[in-house]
This record gives sequence, C-alpha cells and structure tokens, in this order.
Amino acid sequence: MERGKMAEAESLETAAEHERILREIESTDTACIGPTLRSVYDGEEHGRFMEKLETRIRNHDREIEKMCNFHYQGFVDSITELLKVRGEAQKLKNQVTDTNRKLQHEGKELVIAMEELKQCRLQQRNISATVDKLMLCLPVLEMYSKLRDQMKTKRHYPALKTLEHLEHTYLPQVSHYRFCKVMVDNIPKLREEIKDVSMSDLKDFLESIRKHSDKIGETAMKQAQQQRNLDNIVLQQPRIGSKRKSKKDAYTIFDTDIESTSPKSEQDSGILDVEDEEDDEEVPGAQDLVDFSPVYRCLHIYSVLGARETFENYYRKQRRKQARLVLQPPSNMHETLDGYRKYFNQIVGFFVVEDHILHTTQGLVNRAYIDELWEMALSKTIAALRTHSSYCSDPNLVLDLKNLIVLFADTLQVYGFPVNQLFDMLLEIRDQYSETLLKKWAGIFRNILDSDNYSPIPVTSEEMYKKVVGQFPFQDTELEKQPFPKKFPFSEFVPKVYNQIKEFIYACLKFSEDLHLSSTEVDDMIRKSTNLLLTRTLSNSLQNVIKRKNIGLTELVQIIINTTHLEKSCKYLEEFITNITNVLPETVHTTKLYGTTTFKDARHAAEEEIYTNLNQKIDQFLQLADYDWMTGDLGNKASDYLVDLIAFLRSTFAVFTHLPTLA
Repeated sequence: MERGKMAEAESLETAAEHERILREIESTDTACIGPTLRSVYDGEEHGRFMEKLETRIRNHDREIEKMCNFHYQGFVDSITELLKVRGEAQKLKNQVTDTNRKLQHEGKELVIAMEELKQCRLQQRNISATVDKLMLCLPVLEMYSKLRDQMKTKRHYPALKTLEHLEHTYLPQVSHYRFCKVMVDNIPKLREEIKDVSMSDLKDFLESIRKHSDKIGETAMKQAQQQRNLDNIVLQQPRIGSKRKSKKDAYTIFDTDIESTSPKSEQDSGILDVEDEEDDEEVPGAQDLVDFSPVYRCLHIYSVLGARETFENYYRKQRRKQARLVLQPPSNMHETLDGYRKYFNQIVGFFVVEDHILHTTQGLVNRAYIDELWEMALSKTIAALRTHSSYCSDPNLVLDLKNLIVLFADTLQVYGFPVNQLFDMLLEIRDQYSETLLKKWAGIFRNILDSDNYSPIPVTSEEMYKKVVGQFPFQDTELEKQPFPKKFPFSEFVPKVYNQIKEFIYACLKFSEDLHLSSTEVDDMIRKSTNLLLTRTLSNSLQNVIKRKNIGLTELVQIIINTTHLEKSCKYLEEFITNITNVLPETVHTTKLYGTTTFKDARHAAEEEIYTNLNQKIDQFLQLADYDWMTGDLGNKASDYLVDLIAFLRSTFAVFTHLPTLA
C-alpha cells in the first residue's frame, strides 16, 4: 500500500511539473525555451510530457478554429476592401511615378546648380583655409626673405637677430609644414654662414689695419706734435690761447659710437679714405681713419652664438702675430730717418687701435693683455733702436732720431702706456750722440786749423773790428786806441774755434730738450761733453798741427798766442753755459770746464816743438858750414856761417817778441 501511495504521489508531482513547463513554454520567448526543453529530456517522464503536450496543442487548435469561425466574415470584408485599395493604390503609384518623372526632369538643372554650389562652397572653404594658413606662413617667409637680404648686404648682426626671431617666434607656429622643416634644418647652416662671413670681415679688417698701421700712427703722432706746439704757444702766449677755446679739439679720443655713426658701418672693414690735409688744424683724428664696426659686429655675433671666448682667443692670437711683424724693424732702418719714422708709426698705429678696442669693447682685450703686448713691444723696440742707432754716424740724424723717439714716447704716453724706459734709452743714445758730435767737430777743427794762415787778423774799419769782437770776447784798450788799419794778436782760428765750441754746446743742449731732465742734469751733461770736446777733440787737433813736419816757428808762435787767448775765453764759455742752463757754477756737483788745461798743454807742446825745431836748425847750420877748425889765421873778420847763424837767430827771436807776457 505504501508503495502504491508513493507512486501516486510521484505521479502527481510529475504532472504538476509538466504543467509548469507547459505554462513556461507558452509564456516564454521561443529563443529561451531551450533550457526548459532540456529539463524535460533530462527527466524520465519524456513520453508522458509529450502526451500532455499533444493534448495541449489540440486544445489550442480547437480554440483557434472557434476564433476563426467567429471572425471569418470580417476577414472576407477586409480582403474585399484591400482589393479595392490595391486598384486605387496602383493609380496613385502611377500618378506619383509621373509626378516624380516630371520633378526629376524639372529639378535636373537645380541639381546641377546645387552640385556646382557644393563645389563652390568646398572651394571657398579650401580657399579660406589656405588664406588662414598663408597668413601664418607669410610672416615666416617675410622674415626669411629679410634674413637673406640682410646677409646679402652683409648686415650680419641684424641677420642673426632676425634668425633668432624666426626660429623662436615664427617657425613654431607652422612647424608641421615641409618648407618649415627645411628652414629649421638650414638654421645651423645659416648660423655657420654668418659666423664665417663675419669672421671673413674681421680678417679683412685685421689685414687692412696691418697695412695701414703706419698711416694711423702717423696721424696720431702728428696730433701729438700739434698738441705739443699748442702747449708751447699757450705757455708763451696764454692770452692768445684763451681766445681759441672754440676751435675743434683734434686730440679727442675715439667716438665710441662709431658703428652707428659711420656711414660705412655695415660694409666697410678697415680704413676709411681720408685725404691728407696741409692745415695742421684740420688733421683728422687717428681714430677717425678706422671703422671698427667689423670688430663690433663679429664680437656681437660670436657672443650671441655663445662663442665669445673663441673669438677673443682668435683676435688676440692674430694681433700678437701682427705685433711681432710690426716690431720687426727693416734691415736698412738706420740709413734714413724715414725708416725710423715708419717703424714708429706702425707701432703707434698698432697700440692706438688696441687702446680703442680696450675702451670700446667689454673684455675683448683687457689691461693685462695690453700691458703684456706693450712690455714685449718696449723690449723689442729698445733692442732694435740700440742696434740700429749704433750705426748712425751723422749727429743730425741722431738728433732727429731723438726728437722722433720723444714724439713716439709722448704719443703713446697720451694713451696711458708707460714710456720711462724709452727716456732711459735716450740717455744711452745721448752718449752716442756726444761721440758723433765729437767726430764731427774733430773734422771741423781740422778744417779750421788747416785753412788758417796763422797770422794776426788785420782790420781796416770799425765795422770789421766790431765783427771780430762780436765773434770772440776780446778786450784791449791799447788796441782800441790804435788807428786803422790795425791787427788783432790772434789769427782767424781763434774766433772760429770759439764759435764752434759754442755751436757744440748748442748741439748738446738741443739733445737734452724734451727729455724731462732737470736743469742740473742738463748742465752736467753739457759740461761733460764740452770737456771731452776740449780735452780730447780740440786737444788732439792742436797736437796734430803742432807735430806737423813742415810747420814753421812763426806758426808755432801764433799757436801759442792763440791758445793763450782761448784759455782766457774759458770763463766766458762757463758764463755761456750758465746762461743757457740757469745753473750757477757754485752749485754743488757742478762740473768745471777743463779748457785751461787743454790750452796750457797745447802751448807747452808748441814751446817744446819750438825748442826742438830751433835746435835742429842750429845743428843744420853747423852741419852745413865748412869750418876750418885748424886755421891759425885769427883775423878780425867773422865766419860767414856764424854771421848767417846769428842772422837766423835774430830773425827768430824777433818772432818771439810777439809772445804774450806771462802774468
């Protein structure tokens, strides 16, 4: 029984499950009944479910049939209406088709116009977009064109500024265009081109100033000479100088704004053409001859490109090479003053340029660099002058060289260069100058002594008398009282020698001018040189005359008389030196003139020569005389030879009566 109950219970559960599945199939979308059917096939009551399903289908078919039977008449009516509508629809279709055909025919031109309008609108949009893009590109192209024009006209620094502006402002806005990429790729090449071109201009500038350094230096030295002349005029005539304050100052320093004011600042690279002016007041400034814009441009360009140090090193290296070339003197420099002048002009021109570069650029050259160059130049210049001046045998050339060196030193001193060593070297040249003067005056004295007639100077008029007295300090009251014609006791070489000694003193004084020496130093220099002239040059000349083989007793006596008067004139020479140096002889350390010793020695030599010649003459008489030393005849008649000897001695002693009396 229990088994029967259990089977019955299971049957009820299965029936309920099948009923649920059927309801689910009826209510569920067809695409989702797969899981439901799977649960049926997975179970054991598949047959019973199919039976139930068949039963449910039959029930639904019966309901459908009832429904159709109920609505059949309405369906038939609907079909009839649809058939009527189909005819009307066909008519409507034909009308619509006809209308469409007419519309297509009528709207064909409109379609074409609309298509054209569409193309125009498309072109308009393209043009507008192109204009917008061109508005972005045009500034780039304009800047690039401007860049090329600036480079073509050699305006390199503005070109570099334009390039920087183009690279950082304009190109980033149109960087996606191919031509812009080409420009970007060319920018480093353009920078290098600007660097190369500016460096080429700098090289041209350096070559130009190397060739024209002598012109620059000549102008600078001419300025310095003008300034010295003007200073002398102001010192001598201060009132005149005060009335000329409005005159243009020809000695101003460089105009630091040369690049902006020079009409050739963008193209010229070196020396501006300036005609020589005869009028000293219109001599152009040395700086006005030079256009420094290539240096400034190149310096700015390399600074902007971050290569300033490279530029500075290159510039200094090249200028050092040029300095060595400038400081190399020509082998024949000592032959003419022009050789020295050109040498000095080149040196001055070099340092004038460097001084201007020092003051108008920031760091291109510095004071240490300039000082180093100047020390090198100073040592080489002094060495060259010592070597070449030693070949000079003409005192006039040595004096001109000294004046040129002083002008050279004064010119460079204006630009702040120390020149003390140059003046020290001039003191060495002074000794050489003294030697050349002594050689020159040795020839002068020799000519005077050779051309003298060794006879007292005759004068026939008061004018002649005053002329001689004006040349030589001679005072003799007795001679003044004598009527004309009359004679001075000395021969012509006395006033000539005296005047030449004064000329020698003047020549020594000329060398001491502008050497910045004190009056005492000038006085000492003149006295020492004059002593050498007296004790060595004049003394040797007198000794040579006295020692001549053919000199007669009359000449020797006249030499004694002449040297006596020259000895007396030494005090006047002392006064002459005192007057021109303003140093009193009583001053401590003042050198005394040794003229008295010189003339005494010459007089003693003449006396000894007279004694020697007289003895020789007596010996000659005795040797020529044929005396009979053994004769026994002692007549009262004297020997003819003794008579001749006595006559010779009488005439000789008569010459001695003209000798001055000893004080």
